[in-house]
Amino acid sequence: MPKIFQMSKGGKLAAGIFEGETINTPSMLCVEDALDGLRWAESVGGLGGLIARSQANLAAIEEWVAKSNWAGFLAEEKAIRSSTSICLKIADPAYLALPVEDQVKHAKAVASMLDKERAAYDIGSYRTRRPASGCGAGRRWKPPTSSYCFRGWIGRTAK
Repeated sequence: MPKIFQMSKGGKLAAGIFEGETINTPSMLCVEDALDGLRWAESVGGLGGLIARSQANLAAIEEWVAKSNWAGFLAEEKAIRSSTSICLKIADPAYLALPVEDQVKHAKAVASMLDKERAAYDIGSYRTRRPASGCGAGRRWKPPTSSYCFRGWIGRTAK
């Protein structure tokens, strides 16, 4: 257990931590953040509301992908597609004809551009995977933000 979480002082059990004393500020901030998230979730309909929200967000992205001439879902089978951790891929034939190294460079450039424009953060794929883009569509995501992200991506990459 890290020193910050030690439950003894001077060789004796610190009984106060079992009576509500704060043991460290960082852990209390995490607890408060979790409680804030739970209060927000309750305000939008609890578990049912969250599920409905993430499914509606997935539907918005599915509608956009269906109209796209270059994007597709990494999980091509709809039955296994997540509604909270959506992964897209560039499906344009010209892009797919590039060597994998060039695909990786292009995908990194797109992720970097979106990050710099503050349209999307941390959407690049893992370095051991083929190029793809992750899009969280859960708790507080709203389709208009993502639409902006997609428009920016389309406008800069289609050549």
